[in-house]
Amino acid sequence: MRGYSLEKMKHVGLVLILSVLIGLSVGALDAGFGRVLDYISIFFHQHKHILLPFLGFAGMLFVHIQLKYGKDSHLGIGLIFKAGYGEVSKVPKRLVPFAICGTWLTHLFGGSAGREGVAVQIGATVAHAFGRQFQGMNYKRFIVIGMASGFAGLFQTPIAAIFFAMEVLVVGHLTYDVLLPTMVASFTASFTSEFLGLSKFSYHLVLDDRLPWFLIVRLVILGIIFGLVGYLFARTMRLTRLTLTNHFPNPVWRIGIVGIIVSILLFVFHDGRYASLGTNLIVDSFHGGTIYPYDWLLKMILTALTLACGFQGGEVLPMFAIGSTLGAALAGIFGLPVDFVAALGFASVFGSATNTFLAPIFIGAEVFGFDAIPYFFIVCAIGYLCNGNRSIYSLQKIEKEF
Repeated sequence: MRGYSLEKMKHVGLVLILSVLIGLSVGALDAGFGRVLDYISIFFHQHKHILLPFLGFAGMLFVHIQLKYGKDSHLGIGLIFKAGYGEVSKVPKRLVPFAICGTWLTHLFGGSAGREGVAVQIGATVAHAFGRQFQGMNYKRFIVIGMASGFAGLFQTPIAAIFFAMEVLVVGHLTYDVLLPTMVASFTASFTSEFLGLSKFSYHLVLDDRLPWFLIVRLVILGIIFGLVGYLFARTMRLTRLTLTNHFPNPVWRIGIVGIIVSILLFVFHDGRYASLGTNLIVDSFHGGTIYPYDWLLKMILTALTLACGFQGGEVLPMFAIGSTLGAALAGIFGLPVDFVAALGFASVFGSATNTFLAPIFIGAEVFGFDAIPYFFIVCAIGYLCNGNRSIYSLQKIEKEF
Protein backbone atom coordinates (compact mmCIF):
# COMPACT_ATOMS: atom_id res chain seq x y z
CA MET A 1 0.00 0.00 0.00
CA ARG A 2 2.88 2.33 0.89
CA GLY A 3 4.56 1.62 -2.46
CA TYR A 4 1.34 2.32 -4.30
CA SER A 5 0.93 5.63 -2.46
CA LEU A 6 4.50 6.62 -3.31
CA GLU A 7 3.97 5.81 -6.98
CA LYS A 8 0.71 7.73 -6.92
CA MET A 9 2.42 10.74 -5.40
CA LYS A 10 5.16 10.60 -8.03
CA HIS A 11 2.55 10.48 -10.76
CA VAL A 12 0.64 13.45 -9.31
CA GLY A 13 3.88 15.39 -8.91
CA LEU A 14 4.86 14.72 -12.51
CA VAL A 15 1.43 15.82 -13.76
CA LEU A 16 1.67 19.06 -11.77
CA ILE A 17 5.15 19.78 -13.13
CA LEU A 18 3.87 19.15 -16.64
CA SER A 19 0.92 21.45 -15.90
CA VAL A 20 3.31 24.27 -15.03
CA LEU A 21 5.30 23.68 -18.22
CA ILE A 22 2.08 23.56 -20.24
CA GLY A 23 0.89 26.82 -18.68
CA LEU A 24 4.19 28.56 -19.39
CA SER A 25 4.33 27.33 -22.99
CA VAL A 26 0.69 28.02 -23.80
CA GLY A 27 0.71 31.39 -22.04
CA ALA A 28 3.71 32.45 -24.12
CA LEU A 29 2.12 31.22 -27.35
CA ASP A 30 -1.18 32.92 -26.50
CA ALA A 31 0.64 36.17 -25.74
CA GLY A 32 2.47 36.10 -29.06
CA PHE A 33 -0.65 35.11 -30.97
CA GLY A 34 -2.84 37.70 -29.25
CA ARG A 35 -0.42 40.62 -29.50
CA VAL A 36 0.19 40.05 -33.21
CA LEU A 37 -3.56 39.73 -33.72
CA ASP A 38 -4.11 43.09 -32.00
CA TYR A 39 -1.66 44.75 -34.39
CA ILE A 40 -3.28 43.02 -37.36
CA SER A 41 -6.73 44.21 -36.29
CA ILE A 42 -5.50 47.80 -35.99
CA PHE A 43 -3.76 47.55 -39.38
CA PHE A 44 -6.94 46.22 -40.99
CA HIS A 45 -9.11 49.05 -39.68
CA GLN A 46 -6.56 51.57 -40.97
CA HIS A 47 -6.58 50.01 -44.47
CA LYS A 48 -9.96 48.24 -44.61
CA HIS A 49 -10.97 49.66 -47.97
CA ILE A 50 -7.87 48.12 -49.53
CA LEU A 51 -7.85 44.78 -47.66
CA LEU A 52 -11.52 43.80 -47.33
CA PRO A 53 -12.13 43.17 -51.08
CA PHE A 54 -9.48 40.42 -50.99
CA LEU A 55 -11.09 38.42 -48.14
CA GLY A 56 -12.43 35.66 -50.40
CA PHE A 57 -9.21 35.31 -52.40
CA ALA A 58 -7.09 35.11 -49.24
CA GLY A 59 -9.40 32.40 -47.92
CA MET A 60 -9.07 30.36 -51.12
CA LEU A 61 -5.27 30.48 -50.91
CA PHE A 62 -5.22 29.43 -47.26
CA VAL A 63 -7.67 26.53 -47.66
CA HIS A 64 -5.75 25.25 -50.69
CA ILE A 65 -2.51 25.21 -48.68
CA GLN A 66 -4.19 23.71 -45.61
CA LEU A 67 -5.79 20.85 -47.54
CA LYS A 68 -2.48 20.09 -49.23
CA TYR A 69 -0.15 20.27 -46.24
CA GLY A 70 -2.30 20.44 -43.09
CA LYS A 71 -3.51 16.82 -42.81
CA ASP A 72 -6.34 16.88 -40.24
CA SER A 73 -5.73 20.49 -39.17
CA HIS A 74 -8.81 21.61 -41.13
CA LEU A 75 -10.95 19.83 -38.49
CA GLY A 76 -9.91 22.53 -36.00
CA ILE A 77 -11.72 22.51 -32.67
CA GLY A 78 -13.59 19.37 -33.73
CA LEU A 79 -10.32 17.44 -33.64
CA ILE A 80 -9.76 18.62 -30.06
CA PHE A 81 -13.20 17.38 -29.02
CA LYS A 82 -12.53 13.99 -30.64
CA ALA A 83 -9.23 13.74 -28.77
CA GLY A 84 -11.00 14.66 -25.54
CA TYR A 85 -13.42 11.77 -26.07
CA GLY A 86 -10.60 9.37 -26.95
CA GLU A 87 -11.88 8.97 -30.52
CA VAL A 88 -8.49 9.98 -31.95
CA SER A 89 -5.18 9.16 -30.33
CA LYS A 90 -3.04 11.93 -31.78
CA VAL A 91 -3.39 15.67 -32.32
CA PRO A 92 -0.97 16.80 -35.04
CA LYS A 93 1.38 19.60 -33.97
CA ARG A 94 0.82 21.36 -37.28
CA LEU A 95 -2.67 22.22 -36.05
CA VAL A 96 -1.11 25.11 -34.11
CA PRO A 97 0.64 27.00 -36.94
CA PHE A 98 -2.27 26.48 -39.31
CA ALA A 99 -4.80 27.72 -36.74
CA ILE A 100 -2.66 30.73 -35.80
CA CYS A 101 -1.77 31.78 -39.34
CA GLY A 102 -5.29 31.14 -40.59
CA THR A 103 -6.77 33.37 -37.89
CA TRP A 104 -4.25 36.12 -38.56
CA LEU A 105 -5.22 35.92 -42.23
CA THR A 106 -8.94 36.07 -41.44
CA HIS A 107 -8.51 39.26 -39.44
CA LEU A 108 -5.98 40.84 -41.79
CA PHE A 109 -8.69 40.85 -44.47
CA GLY A 110 -11.60 41.65 -42.15
CA GLY A 111 -13.46 38.39 -41.56
CA SER A 112 -15.96 38.52 -38.68
CA ALA A 113 -14.52 36.00 -36.23
CA GLY A 114 -12.93 35.64 -32.83
CA ARG A 115 -9.77 34.07 -31.47
CA GLU A 116 -10.73 31.81 -28.55
CA GLY A 117 -11.10 28.68 -30.68
CA VAL A 118 -7.50 29.03 -31.77
CA ALA A 119 -6.25 29.54 -28.22
CA VAL A 120 -8.06 26.38 -27.09
CA GLN A 121 -6.53 24.46 -30.01
CA ILE A 122 -3.07 25.79 -29.09
CA GLY A 123 -3.47 24.73 -25.47
CA ALA A 124 -4.89 21.29 -26.21
CA THR A 125 -2.26 20.50 -28.84
CA VAL A 126 0.63 21.56 -26.59
CA ALA A 127 -0.76 19.67 -23.57
CA HIS A 128 -1.39 16.57 -25.66
CA ALA A 129 2.19 16.67 -26.93
CA PHE A 130 3.52 16.92 -23.36
CA GLY A 131 1.32 14.05 -22.17
CA ARG A 132 2.41 11.72 -24.95
CA GLN A 133 6.02 11.93 -23.80
CA PHE A 134 5.27 9.80 -20.74
CA GLN A 135 3.79 6.34 -20.49
CA GLY A 136 0.74 5.83 -18.31
CA MET A 137 -0.62 9.34 -18.87
CA ASN A 138 -4.31 9.83 -19.60
CA TYR A 139 -4.16 11.80 -22.85
CA LYS A 140 -7.84 12.75 -22.61
CA ARG A 141 -7.22 14.51 -19.31
CA PHE A 142 -4.38 16.51 -20.86
CA ILE A 143 -6.84 17.83 -23.44
CA VAL A 144 -8.85 19.39 -20.59
CA ILE A 145 -5.69 20.83 -19.02
CA GLY A 146 -4.65 22.28 -22.36
CA MET A 147 -8.05 23.76 -23.19
CA ALA A 148 -8.08 25.58 -19.85
CA SER A 149 -4.57 26.95 -20.30
CA GLY A 150 -5.37 28.13 -23.82
CA PHE A 151 -8.53 29.94 -22.73
CA ALA A 152 -6.85 31.43 -19.65
CA GLY A 153 -3.76 32.57 -21.51
CA LEU A 154 -5.80 34.52 -24.04
CA PHE A 155 -8.54 36.04 -21.86
CA GLN A 156 -6.68 36.04 -18.51
CA THR A 157 -9.77 34.69 -16.77
CA PRO A 158 -8.27 31.55 -15.19
CA ILE A 159 -11.25 30.52 -13.05
CA ALA A 160 -13.67 30.74 -15.97
CA ALA A 161 -11.15 28.84 -18.09
CA ILE A 162 -11.00 26.00 -15.56
CA PHE A 163 -14.76 25.51 -15.58
CA PHE A 164 -15.05 26.02 -19.34
CA ALA A 165 -12.57 23.21 -20.03
CA MET A 166 -14.12 20.93 -17.42
CA GLU A 167 -17.74 21.29 -18.58
CA VAL A 168 -17.64 22.02 -22.32
CA LEU A 169 -16.75 18.53 -23.58
CA VAL A 170 -19.60 16.73 -21.81
CA VAL A 171 -22.56 18.82 -20.65
CA GLY A 172 -23.59 17.95 -17.10
CA HIS A 173 -20.33 16.20 -16.28
CA LEU A 174 -17.38 17.85 -14.53
CA THR A 175 -14.03 16.09 -14.69
CA TYR A 176 -13.05 16.70 -11.06
CA ASP A 177 -10.14 14.26 -11.17
CA VAL A 178 -8.22 16.73 -13.31
CA LEU A 179 -9.17 19.84 -11.30
CA LEU A 180 -5.80 20.44 -9.58
CA PRO A 181 -3.55 20.24 -12.68
CA THR A 182 -6.11 22.25 -14.64
CA MET A 183 -5.95 24.98 -11.99
CA VAL A 184 -2.16 25.00 -12.09
CA ALA A 185 -1.99 25.20 -15.89
CA SER A 186 -4.75 27.80 -16.12
CA PHE A 187 -3.31 30.25 -13.60
CA THR A 188 0.22 29.75 -14.95
CA ALA A 189 -0.91 30.51 -18.51
CA SER A 190 -2.85 33.58 -17.37
CA PHE A 191 0.06 35.01 -15.39
CA THR A 192 2.49 34.25 -18.23
CA SER A 193 0.50 36.02 -20.93
CA GLU A 194 -0.08 38.99 -18.63
CA PHE A 195 3.66 39.16 -17.85
CA LEU A 196 4.42 39.11 -21.59
CA GLY A 197 2.20 42.11 -22.20
CA LEU A 198 -1.06 40.71 -23.53
CA SER A 199 -3.85 43.10 -22.57
CA LYS A 200 -7.04 42.04 -20.82
CA PHE A 201 -10.48 43.60 -21.15
CA SER A 202 -12.00 44.51 -17.79
CA TYR A 203 -14.68 46.91 -16.61
CA HIS A 204 -15.80 47.70 -13.07
CA LEU A 205 -19.55 47.72 -12.55
CA VAL A 206 -21.04 49.99 -9.91
CA LEU A 207 -23.78 47.90 -8.30
CA ASP A 208 -26.57 48.21 -5.79
CA ASP A 209 -26.10 45.61 -3.04
CA ARG A 210 -29.82 44.87 -2.93
CA LEU A 211 -31.72 42.32 -5.02
CA PRO A 212 -35.37 43.48 -4.80
CA TRP A 213 -38.06 41.25 -6.27
CA PHE A 214 -38.75 43.51 -9.25
CA LEU A 215 -35.07 43.39 -10.23
CA ILE A 216 -35.07 39.60 -9.96
CA VAL A 217 -38.06 39.45 -12.31
CA ARG A 218 -36.21 41.62 -14.83
CA LEU A 219 -33.10 39.45 -14.52
CA VAL A 220 -35.15 36.33 -15.20
CA ILE A 221 -36.67 37.88 -18.33
CA LEU A 222 -33.24 39.02 -19.51
CA GLY A 223 -31.91 35.51 -18.88
CA ILE A 224 -34.65 34.08 -21.10
CA ILE A 225 -33.83 36.55 -23.88
CA PHE A 226 -30.08 35.95 -23.70
CA GLY A 227 -30.63 32.20 -23.56
CA LEU A 228 -32.78 32.28 -26.69
CA VAL A 229 -30.21 34.43 -28.50
CA GLY A 230 -27.46 31.97 -27.55
CA TYR A 231 -29.65 29.17 -28.86
CA LEU A 232 -30.24 31.17 -32.05
CA PHE A 233 -26.51 31.69 -32.57
CA ALA A 234 -25.75 27.99 -32.08
CA ARG A 235 -28.51 26.99 -34.51
CA THR A 236 -27.47 29.64 -37.01
CA MET A 237 -23.88 28.42 -36.95
CA ARG A 238 -24.89 24.81 -37.49
CA LEU A 239 -27.47 25.45 -40.20
CA THR A 240 -25.23 27.90 -42.05
CA ARG A 241 -22.36 25.42 -42.08
CA LEU A 242 -24.66 22.62 -43.31
CA THR A 243 -26.25 24.81 -46.00
CA LEU A 244 -22.95 26.12 -47.35
CA THR A 245 -21.42 22.63 -47.40
CA ASN A 246 -24.39 21.29 -49.38
CA HIS A 247 -24.40 24.13 -51.89
CA PHE A 248 -20.61 24.45 -52.23
CA PRO A 249 -19.06 21.00 -51.66
CA ASN A 250 -15.63 22.18 -52.82
CA PRO A 251 -14.09 23.90 -49.76
CA VAL A 252 -11.83 26.16 -51.83
CA TRP A 253 -14.68 27.55 -53.92
CA ARG A 254 -16.93 27.69 -50.86
CA ILE A 255 -14.65 30.02 -48.93
CA GLY A 256 -13.91 32.07 -52.04
CA ILE A 257 -17.51 32.71 -53.10
CA VAL A 258 -18.91 33.22 -49.61
CA GLY A 259 -15.86 35.27 -48.62
CA ILE A 260 -16.59 37.71 -51.44
CA ILE A 261 -20.23 37.92 -50.34
CA VAL A 262 -19.17 38.55 -46.73
CA SER A 263 -16.76 41.30 -47.77
CA ILE A 264 -19.54 43.04 -49.72
CA LEU A 265 -21.94 42.77 -46.76
CA LEU A 266 -19.30 44.11 -44.38
CA PHE A 267 -18.91 47.15 -46.62
CA VAL A 268 -22.65 47.66 -47.00
CA PHE A 269 -23.45 47.45 -43.28
CA HIS A 270 -21.82 50.53 -41.77
CA ASP A 271 -18.53 50.34 -43.65
CA GLY A 272 -16.82 47.50 -41.78
CA ARG A 273 -18.43 48.03 -38.37
CA TYR A 274 -18.95 44.26 -37.98
CA ALA A 275 -15.57 43.18 -39.35
CA SER A 276 -12.85 41.43 -37.35
CA LEU A 277 -13.09 40.69 -33.62
CA GLY A 278 -16.00 42.90 -32.56
CA THR A 279 -14.04 44.62 -29.80
CA ASN A 280 -15.24 47.97 -31.16
CA LEU A 281 -18.82 46.92 -30.41
CA ILE A 282 -17.90 45.76 -26.91
CA VAL A 283 -16.12 49.05 -26.14
CA ASP A 284 -19.05 51.08 -27.47
CA SER A 285 -21.45 49.08 -25.29
CA PHE A 286 -19.61 50.00 -22.09
CA HIS A 287 -18.30 53.47 -22.87
CA GLY A 288 -21.28 55.30 -24.29
CA GLY A 289 -20.68 54.67 -27.98
CA THR A 290 -23.39 54.38 -30.61
CA ILE A 291 -25.25 51.08 -30.42
CA TYR A 292 -27.88 50.20 -33.01
CA PRO A 293 -30.70 47.85 -31.96
CA TYR A 294 -29.73 45.44 -34.76
CA ASP A 295 -25.97 45.35 -34.06
CA TRP A 296 -26.19 41.98 -32.33
CA LEU A 297 -28.11 40.38 -35.19
CA LEU A 298 -25.80 41.59 -37.98
CA LYS A 299 -22.72 40.54 -35.99
CA MET A 300 -24.27 37.10 -35.52
CA ILE A 301 -25.11 36.62 -39.20
CA LEU A 302 -21.73 37.83 -40.49
CA THR A 303 -19.83 35.73 -37.95
CA ALA A 304 -21.82 32.64 -38.90
CA LEU A 305 -21.10 33.21 -42.61
CA THR A 306 -17.40 33.87 -41.99
CA LEU A 307 -16.77 30.77 -39.89
CA ALA A 308 -19.16 28.41 -41.67
CA CYS A 309 -17.53 28.94 -45.05
CA GLY A 310 -14.12 27.91 -43.71
CA PHE A 311 -12.29 30.91 -42.28
CA GLN A 312 -10.22 30.29 -39.16
CA GLY A 313 -11.05 32.00 -35.87
CA GLY A 314 -13.17 31.62 -32.78
CA GLU A 315 -16.71 32.39 -31.76
CA VAL A 316 -16.31 33.68 -28.22
CA LEU A 317 -15.35 37.32 -28.85
CA PRO A 318 -18.19 37.72 -31.38
CA MET A 319 -20.50 36.20 -28.74
CA PHE A 320 -19.29 38.77 -26.24
CA ALA A 321 -20.02 41.48 -28.82
CA ILE A 322 -23.46 40.02 -29.57
CA GLY A 323 -24.36 39.81 -25.89
CA SER A 324 -23.00 43.25 -25.03
CA THR A 325 -24.76 45.07 -27.86
CA LEU A 326 -28.01 43.22 -27.22
CA GLY A 327 -27.79 44.09 -23.53
CA ALA A 328 -27.06 47.73 -24.30
CA ALA A 329 -30.06 47.84 -26.64
CA LEU A 330 -32.36 46.28 -24.01
CA ALA A 331 -31.22 48.40 -21.07
CA GLY A 332 -33.59 51.29 -21.76
CA ILE A 333 -36.56 48.96 -22.14
CA PHE A 334 -35.89 47.41 -18.73
CA GLY A 335 -35.00 50.69 -17.04
CA LEU A 336 -31.55 49.46 -16.03
CA PRO A 337 -28.03 50.90 -16.53
CA VAL A 338 -26.60 50.22 -19.98
CA ASP A 339 -23.27 48.85 -18.75
CA PHE A 340 -25.03 46.54 -16.27
CA VAL A 341 -27.28 44.87 -18.86
CA ALA A 342 -24.44 44.80 -21.41
CA ALA A 343 -22.31 42.89 -18.88
CA LEU A 344 -25.12 40.41 -18.25
CA GLY A 345 -25.46 39.83 -22.00
CA PHE A 346 -21.69 39.53 -22.36
CA ALA A 347 -21.64 36.54 -20.01
CA SER A 348 -25.03 34.94 -20.58
CA VAL A 349 -25.02 34.73 -24.39
CA PHE A 350 -21.58 33.13 -24.18
CA GLY A 351 -22.88 30.56 -21.70
CA SER A 352 -26.05 29.68 -23.58
CA ALA A 353 -24.29 29.44 -26.95
CA THR A 354 -21.55 27.16 -25.58
CA ASN A 355 -24.01 25.23 -23.37
CA THR A 356 -21.96 25.91 -20.25
CA PHE A 357 -23.16 27.16 -16.87
CA LEU A 358 -20.29 27.83 -14.46
CA ALA A 359 -17.86 29.29 -17.00
CA PRO A 360 -20.03 32.31 -17.93
CA ILE A 361 -20.73 33.13 -14.28
CA PHE A 362 -17.03 33.32 -13.54
CA ILE A 363 -16.07 35.08 -16.74
CA GLY A 364 -18.57 37.74 -15.73
CA ALA A 365 -17.03 37.90 -12.27
CA GLU A 366 -13.43 38.03 -13.52
CA VAL A 367 -14.15 40.71 -16.11
CA PHE A 368 -16.69 42.87 -14.25
CA GLY A 369 -16.08 42.15 -10.56
CA PHE A 370 -16.88 39.33 -8.14
CA ASP A 371 -19.49 41.40 -6.32
CA ALA A 372 -21.68 40.94 -9.41
CA ILE A 373 -21.81 37.13 -9.07
CA PRO A 374 -25.43 37.01 -7.77
CA TYR A 375 -26.65 38.85 -10.87
CA PHE A 376 -24.59 36.71 -13.24
CA PHE A 377 -25.77 33.56 -11.48
CA ILE A 378 -29.46 34.36 -12.00
CA VAL A 379 -29.16 35.45 -15.63
CA CYS A 380 -26.72 32.71 -16.68
CA ALA A 381 -28.75 30.00 -14.94
CA ILE A 382 -31.93 31.04 -16.75
CA GLY A 383 -30.06 31.41 -20.04
CA TYR A 384 -28.56 27.95 -19.63
CA LEU A 385 -32.00 26.45 -19.03
CA CYS A 386 -33.45 28.16 -22.11
CA ASN A 387 -30.87 27.17 -24.72
CA GLY A 388 -32.37 23.77 -25.52
CA ASN A 389 -29.02 21.99 -24.97
CA ARG A 390 -27.75 23.55 -28.21
CA SER A 391 -24.12 24.51 -28.63
CA ILE A 392 -21.85 26.12 -31.20
CA TYR A 393 -19.66 23.03 -30.74
CA SER A 394 -21.35 20.40 -32.89
CA LEU A 395 -19.41 17.51 -31.32
CA GLN A 396 -20.29 18.44 -27.74
CA LYS A 397 -21.93 15.56 -25.88
CA ILE A 398 -24.61 15.44 -23.21
CA GLU A 399 -23.79 13.37 -20.10
CA LYS A 400 -26.42 10.71 -20.84
CA GLU A 401 -24.87 10.24 -24.32
CA PHE A 402 -21.31 9.98 -23.00
